[in-house]
Amino acid sequence: MKILGIETTCDETAAAVVTLGEDERGQILANEVLSQIAEHAAYGGVVPEIAARAHVEVLDRLIARALQRAGTPLAEIDAIAVAAGPGLIGGVLIGLVTAKTLSLVARKPLLAVNHLEAHALTPRLTDGLAFPYLLLLASGGHTQLVAVKGVGDYVRLGTTIDDAIGEAFDKVAKLLGLGYPGGPEVERQAQSGDPERFALPRPMLGRRQADFSLSGLKTALRIEAERLEPLASQDVADLCASFQAAVVDVVVDRVRVALRAFADVAGHPTALVAAGGVAANGAIRRALAAQAGEVGLSFVAPPLPLCGDNGAMIAWAGLERLRLGLVDDLTVPARARWPFAEAAPAA
Repeated sequence: MKILGIETTCDETAAAVVTLGEDERGQILANEVLSQIAEHAAYGGVVPEIAARAHVEVLDRLIARALQRAGTPLAEIDAIAVAAGPGLIGGVLIGLVTAKTLSLVARKPLLAVNHLEAHALTPRLTDGLAFPYLLLLASGGHTQLVAVKGVGDYVRLGTTIDDAIGEAFDKVAKLLGLGYPGGPEVERQAQSGDPERFALPRPMLGRRQADFSLSGLKTALRIEAERLEPLASQDVADLCASFQAAVVDVVVDRVRVALRAFADVAGHPTALVAAGGVAANGAIRRALAAQAGEVGLSFVAPPLPLCGDNGAMIAWAGLERLRLGLVDDLTVPARARWPFAEAAPAA
């Protein structure tokens, strides 16, 4: 079984081929990703129109390259999976129309994948992880704690009430005059900074619900930065280190609350999982690994190339759906918003 996966929801154009081995484990045959960082850097963020045009220019060639590197012609592909949302609607439409066309011409099943669900299922591709597990899904646009019970069966235990974690990192980077994308730049600066120099707040710490709030932390950092202007290079490093340390403390506390709530909706988790772009942050990975060890769980996070948006996760999520007979027709719509997890029942 070989699946072609297509991803165009934001600023990465990606195509991949994934197969299911004899041991029932996933295997990535090709994973082509073309980033648009250079196109958006001058604007300090993703410009939807530029992103959509960039997808149009390269998607066909990227799919052809993925098929070639996988040694698999389109005729030998078993199904075509595509991220049908959530995301920037122009980009989503380009990927979805391309997938529909290939599905129609090659007479292959179409699998419309929720981009967030693909992140959630990635540890099953990389580690063969069994259900259920607790997932921290954190990126530039999303921050959720989710009980992953099965394919299509997700319970949201907590979410952000304002900024996503990745969004907060990006805004702090912009505030401090760092490069784009902001998250890696803040992490790099933090390595040479003092995380205890600034007493930044830890929003939502100790709250019974596993929700996040990061706008107050971002505001507190801005006030400190304005107080010190003009900023020396060590000031920037210390601000980044203090901000990152605060985020780590918040994440650990919110995960602790989610672990308690997990038992009520899904029993005992097989692992603590981090996925999404923020899962590439080394400080967060180390803190979650230590936390998982303290409660007797394994910690699973995708390899760094699979933390960001990629076609392999789309192909794998499509494969998981195909095995359950969850095939879509050509009327499936593109969606800018597409929640993938139901909120947990109120306590």
